[in-house]
Amino acid sequence: MTTTFALIFALLLSAPVADGINTTTPAVNEAPTWAIDANHSAVNFRIRHFFTPVPGVFERWGGTLKFDANNLEGSSIDVELQVASINTKNERRDNHLRTADFFDAEKYPTMRFVSNEIRSAGGNNFVAVGELTIKETTKTIELPFEFLGAMPDPQREGMTVAGFRAETTILRNDYGVGTGDYIQTAVIGNEVSIEVFLEVRARL
Repeated sequence: MTTTFALIFALLLSAPVADGINTTTPAVNEAPTWAIDANHSAVNFRIRHFFTPVPGVFERWGGTLKFDANNLEGSSIDVELQVASINTKNERRDNHLRTADFFDAEKYPTMRFVSNEIRSAGGNNFVAVGELTIKETTKTIELPFEFLGAMPDPQREGMTVAGFRAETTILRNDYGVGTGDYIQTAVIGNEVSIEVFLEVRARL
């Protein structure tokens, strides 16, 4: 057996084979990474107090957004919010929300959403399926979002600016946000409406 033939024979024996099919998984090309402009973005929420929706925001947050409508397999979302940055325009209420009665911000300083999949919902609408972690609870949720458009940034040469809007509803009691008497929903509702606006930029 010649040296060349022996080498080819050894390579064939070492190649992974399953029912005649190569099991090597092709690499997924990542979508472009968009930098979030926090000054022109917002994470808003609303929750009922008796009959009236009370609005609030989280003022400190950030994350990574990779998105291409033509490459959803390579697209992903990873966003983290600082719980202590909650702001409902009432200092006494905000301080209470940071305590163990609700978010327990000292023990659980962040909330996080990480997508597992992004799929098309037709047109400029999409759905991110992923894990939302609040306090010590992680649940799979669907986050519908809309791609609002993209254009060359007239203020930054070579940059593209784009916008997104997302909206969903979660149940606070699913995540233990409200303990003791605050589990009850007659005064403070269980449903929390969440709305996210993102202004992002990328060099494409």
